[in-house]
Amino acid sequence: MKPLVSIIMGSTSDLPVMEKAAKLLDEMQIPFEINALSAHRTPEAVENFAKNAADRGLKVIIAGAGMAAALPGVIAANTTLPVIGVPIKGSVLDGVDALYSIIQMPPGIPVATVAINGAMNAAILAVQMLALSDAELMEKFASYKESLKQKIEKANVDLKEVKYDYKTN
Repeated sequence: MKPLVSIIMGSTSDLPVMEKAAKLLDEMQIPFEINALSAHRTPEAVENFAKNAADRGLKVIIAGAGMAAALPGVIAANTTLPVIGVPIKGSVLDGVDALYSIIQMPPGIPVATVAINGAMNAAILAVQMLALSDAELMEKFASYKESLKQKIEKANVDLKEVKYDYKTN
């Protein structure tokens, strides 16, 4: 099946963060691909990927990058597809440098940006975008959201069952 979402990361060292997006897309049964491309080390490959993404049938691109974090912006500059940027913590600035780099795009080149290391939310946003034109996926996503609610309700029930022994000294 042709991928609808592409997960791109600047380096394979970003995989522990970006695999959270892959797991959710897999759970939602959305075909995706995952690759490492560097805006600085493989700029021609990034440009080629972005310029051909729509023709390959992709609908959304999730791009994670740390430090200078140019990857999401370079991709957005070369495609008409929505790009979701994931700033990745990894430098001495704890990912704030990547966050600022991704959110500070010039007019006309938007990159939707999630929290630092927020690949899961990037995948959720991609699912929501795809579900706008897919009623079955919208239902599946609604069930997913309901399961989140049920987890919290169960956690509250479980918390009430925990007995704490408070001792005063």
